[in-house]
Amino acid sequence: MKLLMRQKVFSWTDRFLVWDELGRERYTVEGELFSWGKRLHVCDPAGRETLYLEEKLFSFLNRFRLYAGDGQIAEVVREFTLFRPRYTVAGPDWEVRGDFWAHEYEAVDRTGRTVLTVGKEWFTWGDCYELDFSSPEDELLALGTVLAIDIAVARSTT
Repeated sequence: MKLLMRQKVFSWTDRFLVWDELGRERYTVEGELFSWGKRLHVCDPAGRETLYLEEKLFSFLNRFRLYAGDGQIAEVVREFTLFRPRYTVAGPDWEVRGDFWAHEYEAVDRTGRTVLTVGKEWFTWGDCYELDFSSPEDELLALGTVLAIDIAVARSTT
């Protein structure tokens, strides 16, 4: 399955639109304007919140919690490394590796199977990502992981 995620350029908050591979709108992502740390709300086309992402404050390295339904489904954590950044997704036990500066990376599960591949489309107005994931059950988790890493990379470059 594939999703296309495009950032809205002129916005006071973080805003993304998300479509499926057939061009149908799947989600809208809206950040909070006044909050301590980043907070993103992912809503379906009917306006119902399906995922909530919250940055953990006062953490040495980037740490984001993902909530869906009644509770936390995962935590995206930037690991301490000397040369190349690496992220883990606690919950499903994914390891995310690749070139984060070029926005080309993949997530693998504990068996080594690739569960998510992310690529950035260049020369577009605003950031645009293509998410390719293997299982429909991983859709929200894949989207939340990419959003968390996008925030972390943007923070490290400013």
